[in-house]
Parts: sequence; C-alpha cells; structure tokens
Amino acid sequence: MKAISIPLIPINLQDDGFHLLVEIVVFNQKHFAVLDTGASRSVFDKTLIEQNLAEILEVSNEINAATLFTTTTTIQATIPELKIGKLKIKDYETVAFDLQSVSQTYQQFGHPPIMSIIGGDILMQYKAVINYDKLILRLYK
Repeated sequence: MKAISIPLIPINLQDDGFHLLVEIVVFNQKHFAVLDTGASRSVFDKTLIEQNLAEILEVSNEINAATLFTTTTTIQATIPELKIGKLKIKDYETVAFDLQSVSQTYQQFGHPPIMSIIGGDILMQYKAVINYDKLILRLYK
C-alpha cells in the first residue's frame, strides 16, 4: 500500500476548538474541505455541484443523516474526478447540501470558504491516519 501525505490546515474557531482543513481539487478548481471524522460520508456544496453538473443532477427529498447539518433537499451527483493531494478518485458518487451557512461562518472568522466536508466514506476506504502533531493526513491506495 502506498501512502499519500496531505498537509492539513488547522483553523481556530473562536478559541472553542479547531477544525482541520484539507485542500481538494474538483472541476479543476482548488477548494477547501473540512476533515470531519464524525461525518458518515463526504458531501459537497450544492451551488458548486449545480454550477458544474447542472445538466445531470438528481434531486432527492430523502432524509440524509450524513452530517450534523439540518436536513434539506439533497442532490445526488457523480464528480468526474476528486483530488485530495495526489490521490485521485474517479467518478465519485456524492450528495450535495447547501453549505453556505457553514462557509459564511468560516469566512466571518477570516478563514477560506468551505466547499466540501470529507467524511468517513473516503477516510475509511483509504485507511486515513491523521497525525495531529505534524498536521498531516495520510491516505493509503
């Protein structure tokens, strides 16, 4: 198994703890994602998905308990390529929520906007190891 090391960016939220961000590339654009070990699956911002995949979206009103966020209409989509560091995930099946309120909260504290939450589906599949001391995420192919 080959390890891929990805730098993590810690951000402090009101001295109430911190979140870890990771840089991702979707639709050939760099974005920031929150690394969330408590989320059962990864999700993307609805607007980002709509802007890039408008013609092939599937809208669902099912309740989705993927994250701690309130239930809203979800969009199911396939992202042609998701890059996390040097890891490339082809045809990633995902759901999209409105992450604007999360993103705005980050921006209010001077942090970059958030376009995704990387959750347990990817972390488990690629045997993620988080080194908090070195601020490195290791994923294994």
